[in-house]
Amino acid sequence: MTVSDSTARRLLARIAGAQSTGRLPSVVAGLVRDGEPVWFGSYGGPAVVGHDQLDVQYRIGSITKTMTAVLVLQLVRDGRVALDDPASAVLEELAGHAYADRSLRTLLAHDAGLQSEPAGSWWERTPGSSFAELMAANDGSGAAFGAHERFHYSNLGYGILGEVAARLLGTTWWDAVRECIVRPLGMTRSSYLPEGAAAQGHSVHPYEGTLVDEPATDNGAMAPAGQLWATITDLATYAAFLGRGHADVLSADDLARAFTPQSGSPEDGLRSAHGLGFQLFAGGSGTLAGHTGSMPGFLATVLVDRRRRTGGVVLANATTGFSPAEAVIGLLEELERCEPTLPEPWRPAAGVPPDLAGVPGVWHWGNTPFVFAMEGTELVARRNGLEAYRFAVRDGRVVGRSGYHAGEELHVVRRGDGSVAHLEVATFVYTRTPYDPEAPIPGGAPGR
Repeated sequence: MTVSDSTARRLLARIAGAQSTGRLPSVVAGLVRDGEPVWFGSYGGPAVVGHDQLDVQYRIGSITKTMTAVLVLQLVRDGRVALDDPASAVLEELAGHAYADRSLRTLLAHDAGLQSEPAGSWWERTPGSSFAELMAANDGSGAAFGAHERFHYSNLGYGILGEVAARLLGTTWWDAVRECIVRPLGMTRSSYLPEGAAAQGHSVHPYEGTLVDEPATDNGAMAPAGQLWATITDLATYAAFLGRGHADVLSADDLARAFTPQSGSPEDGLRSAHGLGFQLFAGGSGTLAGHTGSMPGFLATVLVDRRRRTGGVVLANATTGFSPAEAVIGLLEELERCEPTLPEPWRPAAGVPPDLAGVPGVWHWGNTPFVFAMEGTELVARRNGLEAYRFAVRDGRVVGRSGYHAGEELHVVRRGDGSVAHLEVATFVYTRTPYDPEAPIPGGAPGR
């Protein structure tokens, strides 16, 4: 399914405005909905003359970091390493290093206090070194903060994370990305260095409006922070993965944990935060997850709105003051305005699981009524019609999936005849009638 002609025109107008005001030689964009591409557009001159602009590679910059994060999260899922393990548990040469105690979690969330850039020449525009050379030049003396002191974006941290993944998998970082992410997702036009039709990156002279060619470097040990190249169609495929998960890469639940805020900057307030390798922005249905990207001559962004089941990508081949994140957010808002997301269709429940037999209905927390009802395979509690909590049966336990009770176990307390007496979860007691005197109300029922 694709968008209507009128929607396509409005979307094209948005990237046309971005190309014009951002002074971009070329810009390409794409949108996905329900896991499928629904629109692609390009504006400006052709990035590569004589080629389909949707099959032209652009450098994706720090979107690369999300793939490094996916590798680490796969290793965590598989029990090869834990998020709170220090990087030195894998990289023996970090033993005794000033960064030896920095955990994978803090590195993923830019909460480890590492300096933003590695010592030496600007890594984005110069040939990279080996990991041993990178660590020799960065002994920890340049740390900006201690661990957990505050959010501080660090490209160096992702050089370390990429090496952690490579060591555990017994291969190079790029081979790991290719085998564990790119190939399973079918991203056939993504590569370490440009291959086939690829855009030339430019910077734009601020006064003359002329273009200056930027180098396309091999960043060596810093590659996990921003090396990769991809087409807009490949990144649309990647956006679909971020929205829905993939059985051979990471599940939707694994991605949900990666999109959980871990750190943030006081200067950004509640406008943005950082998860486990992913940037989070306020917008859309609530939160947009993904990452921006910038390398000399290129700007990029991929963001997904999981509730609306949509995602967007923008790529451009110039370094200017243009914000690709704002462009993607604008495209997603235009899509929602023109063609609103349809809710998931209601389907009848297959029945009430034995563990929840007798639970659906009205329950009271003190004097406050909640309606507990089955929605598919989950038990949802609503207060004044609004969802408050969601529970699911997992391995014989009823566990909170969202809201204040997320992660807590709901205990269904039954009488001798099997009927439900009350519900308990983390000291909260829910009763059929307000302050049921027969239930163990914390502090006792009022007036008794």
